[in-house]
Amino acid sequence: MESFFKTLKVERIYQVRYETRAQARLDLVDWIEGYYNRQRLYTSIGFLTSIDYGAALIAV
Repeated sequence: MESFFKTLKVERIYQVRYETRAQARLDLVDWIEGYYNRQRLYTSIGFLTSIDYGAALIAV
């Protein structure tokens, strides 16, 4: 979890200025669901996205 929150802060929160909490919440959900889970490659799972890794587990 610490690694996730570090990545979230460095790659998103510190890069964007939010006017409201609602704006921040929507942007962070979009970032997590749109980028972090679907596009970001993870070295610990063989340079796959978490979605691809989960699909590979189900296929086995």
